[in-house]
Amino acid sequence: MSKTNKNTKFSTKTIHVGNKIDETGAAVTPLHLTSTFRQPSFSSTEKFVYSRTGGPTIDALEENFAMLEDAKYSFAFASGMAAMSAIFLMFKPGDHVLISKNVYGGVFRLVTKVLNDNGVEFDFIDTTDLKVVKKSVKKNTKLIHVETPSNPLLELADISSISKICKTNKVLLSVDNTFMSPYGQKPLNLGADIVMHSTTKYIGGHSDILSGALMVNDKKSAEKITLIQNTAGALPSPFDAWLLLRSVKTLSLRVEKHFSNAVKIANWLKNQKKVSRVIYPGLKNHPQHKIAKKQQRTPNGKIVFGGIISFELDKSININKFSKKLNFITLAESLGGVKTLISCPYSMTHASVPKKDKEDLGITENLLRLSVGIENVDDLISELDLAINH
Repeated sequence: MSKTNKNTKFSTKTIHVGNKIDETGAAVTPLHLTSTFRQPSFSSTEKFVYSRTGGPTIDALEENFAMLEDAKYSFAFASGMAAMSAIFLMFKPGDHVLISKNVYGGVFRLVTKVLNDNGVEFDFIDTTDLKVVKKSVKKNTKLIHVETPSNPLLELADISSISKICKTNKVLLSVDNTFMSPYGQKPLNLGADIVMHSTTKYIGGHSDILSGALMVNDKKSAEKITLIQNTAGALPSPFDAWLLLRSVKTLSLRVEKHFSNAVKIANWLKNQKKVSRVIYPGLKNHPQHKIAKKQQRTPNGKIVFGGIISFELDKSININKFSKKLNFITLAESLGGVKTLISCPYSMTHASVPKKDKEDLGITENLLRLSVGIENVDDLISELDLAINH
């Protein structure tokens, strides 16, 4: 890798860390499309043997990923859910895990329909309330997993305060940092033990890669994740790893634009009569606005509030008719890409969550999640105005 030091800035490191120049002199990390590697002898212990266990392109990506979260160890996965599964597979029957109640629907489905009979006890709790977190910890609790901001209600958990609770009880803390990206929040530096990303989102940034990542500092956790990653065969392809290395180079530029666009759109939405609710950590009426100001910061210390807005349309608006008026804004799942996407969590990302649970959480049929892209913000506001008010 190119030489960096403690004074090298984040945007410089995203371009250079992990981007190795090989013997050809290629300025971009080469793509190694191979399933296996030639060995010098039958008893060889070479670093690269078989691509399920790693390869030069994956190795370069994981070096880059570790830098993003100031981690000692990093692991690339084929999807965010593969990374999430690896966290839960670290635990054995009899262990207890606490999870944010307002969690991504895919995690809810994983826990309630796939891992529910494997002997690990899971409980969903309100991780925005420290008193609830404290009283929910049991003698057999091994992990607290928080999603902050959460999907889709953008609830925030106080990472540093929950970390103190975890350390007092010798419990690991994992944080899904997908919604903020490593540019907007650094959970390991706030006391977390594991950081998870669906790198499909802001890190990939172009809606063309499916991938995930885990970052840790603890050697014991790293050894467990290494075994799971290798045994389960959960690595991304070398080509996807190469695309991710390309994408990370522009992470800081893209995310700055996502975040600044979102602030302007959230402030516009809150003044619309046909919008009954706007959820955005940057608005002063957000319940955890102060927490956002404390922990959601760029590498240079600037306070940021994210690129996702959830808002509820008045019941008089048919959301399907609303969506047909959109042009630049695409009706689709996922988030974090350069193109603005809109979805209805009730029927899309959280379709597997029981109706009553959705209603209790506040996920209504007219609640929409807007992943703000990097288009001209005036064009986006104009399109929302047309769809909502005309």
